Amino acid sequence: MSKQKTLSSILEIGILPIVRAASSDAAARAAEAIYRGGIRAVEITMTVPGALRVLEKLADEFGDRVTLGAGTVLDPETARSSMLAGAEFIVTPALKLSTIEICRRYAKVIIPGALTPTEILTAWEAGADLVKVFPCGNVGGPKYIRALKAPLPQVEMVPTGGVNLETTADFLRAGAAAVAVGSELVSAKALAEGQFDLIEQTARQFLAVVEETRRAMKAGA
Repeated sequence: MSKQKTLSSILEIGILPIVRAASSDAAARAAEAIYRGGIRAVEITMTVPGALRVLEKLADEFGDRVTLGAGTVLDPETARSSMLAGAEFIVTPALKLSTIEICRRYAKVIIPGALTPTEILTAWEAGADLVKVFPCGNVGGPKYIRALKAPLPQVEMVPTGGVNLETTADFLRAGAAAVAVGSELVSAKALAEGQFDLIEQTARQFLAVVEETRRAMKAGA
């Protein structure tokens, strides 16, 4: 998948599910449930045991039908390993310029984490494709995104933290390019109890909120 196609896919879907799980099997099954729910993108965090094997399995299973990414990537070495395992985009929890650099070198989408205006602009100017604003919910949520977009309208922001079915629409209206959601979509309880049908159902709900909100925004509502 080309870098432009990966980026376009993330922006078009508008929601980036983050899968954290206690086992590689649970992570893979959660990703499959998200796919059944209609979301064609998923981020597997490096905190999952055997995360690289999960990426390889999903890449083999879905190919280009899913935009596959690696999250909680702390350094360029892990970023490169993730790419070789099948990740088309890399997400970091914090700003590390060397990780942005290696993603640019290998033409993969990079979404570094940043929080302050200085960090966000530094990430963007270093070549970030999108900037993950984290932890967004702790510093004002949609209001914070709106405040950031006033002086930084050119930066494509993806808020993470504080994103749920109730706030997704507000984040998009505030100017978020997309939203990233973790436990509100892939809950620890659903994973522990093997309720993958619940994850599938929640994925559908998130997708519906994004589609309805964008439709209303386009109509000027």
